[in-house]
Order: sequence, then C-alpha cells, then structure tokens
Amino acid sequence: MYRQLSVVLVVPVLDEAGKIGEVVRRAPRAIVDEVVVVDDGSTDGSREEAAAGGANVIELGSTQGVGAALRIGFEHVLASGADAAVVAAGNNKDAPEEIPTLLDPIADDRADLVQGSRFLSAGASLGDMPGYRRVAVRLHSHLFSRLAGCRVTDSTNGFRAIRTSVLRDPNLELDRSWLDAYELEPYLLLRAIKLGYRFLEAPVTKVYPDRALGQTKMRPVVDWWSILRPLAVAAIGGERLSRRYYSKG
Repeated sequence: MYRQLSVVLVVPVLDEAGKIGEVVRRAPRAIVDEVVVVDDGSTDGSREEAAAGGANVIELGSTQGVGAALRIGFEHVLASGADAAVVAAGNNKDAPEEIPTLLDPIADDRADLVQGSRFLSAGASLGDMPGYRRVAVRLHSHLFSRLAGCRVTDSTNGFRAIRTSVLRDPNLELDRSWLDAYELEPYLLLRAIKLGYRFLEAPVTKVYPDRALGQTKMRPVVDWWSILRPLAVAAIGGERLSRRYYSKG
C-alpha cells in the first residue's frame, strides 16, 4: 500500500535468470502489495528464481510475446482489485526503488498514467546503452509526440504506473491480436493519451548492463517494426484506432 493506493508490480520475463531475481528482490514490499512475474515461456530457470524471491509467478506455458504477457498481468491486477499497476522490465534495467516517483502523481490525483523517462534527470547514466538505441529512442519519441499532441521524451520506456480504472476502460482495446509483441506498450500510452487520460512523465533510471550480460531480446527489423507499428496505425488509420467507442462514464 502506498498513500492509500494498493499496488501490484507486473514484470514480464523471458529467459532472464540472474536478473529477474534482482528485480523481485529490489521491489519495495512496503509499497508494492504484490509482485507478479508473468513468465513468457522461459527455459532458463527464471520462473524458479522469481518464485524463490517471493513473486507470484504466472506461467504462459509458451512464448507468446511481451504484449501478451503484459495483458495477462493486467488481467490479474484487475481481478485483484488493486488501485494501480506498475510495470517494470524483467532484465533489471529499471530501478524498482523509484516506484514512488511513478505513483506520487497518481496518489496526488494529478495523473492517471505516469511514464518513466530516462532523459529527464540531468546527468543520468544510461549505462552501456548502444548508440543506435539512443538515436532510435529519440526518433520514436519525436514521432510519438507529434501523434499524441504532447511532448513525450521517452515513449519506449516500459517503466510506468497506471491507475487501474484506465485498464478497465473498454476503449483501450488491449485485446487486439496485433498487440502481442512490442506493440502493446507504445499503443497503451498513445491510446490512453488520445482517450483524454491525464498523463505525466517522471524521471527514472534505466541502466543498460554490460553487453556481455545481454542487453535486449529485440530483433532488428521485425521487433523494431513492432514498436513502430502503433504509430503507423495511428498515423494512417486515424479514427480506425477508435473502432469501438464507449462512454468513459
């Protein structure tokens, strides 16, 4: 419980043994009521490592994609009756100790969704983040901002907090089948902004580990397209992004 908010931390994971245990260990239990690790078909002991740390592990049984894993995690959060969900990466790039920074604007009733940004802290270290990723993240954020109609400095950052009332909104349409991979995270952010939910960014840390430890599972072209696809749909599809529109009331 944090400032009258019950909070569930959702962590999707695929083969992050040696890292997921640290994510679970670092989760501040005085703030986070439950740590849910959604295992996307790991074969390296990630499930056991997360469970040993005290996480509630949901097994998908096979690799379905990070978007599919997050969708299952959100369904669990809604079923739990929690007030807010926080999402963090399973590869220990995010800092769970910074979760209050994401929750404060929601607790203050100033935001419904708070996106972490690695670029808002002056002098923040990005670790061994590859140069092409720095350029790609900046470019994605620029395109995202133009489509969203507001400035977003770190649109690909998955470290975020969301009021569960947002996740209950059927207008969000997270059930779309093309959101199973990397599309879901930018789609969710863009969709929530377009639906008029209050959005803020908060400075967070995202430190890339040494390349020898493995930095990302994103494949060139296929997964880069995946993360750009929601922007293309919004740019080309326009109102088709809102094919079902219900009253938020």
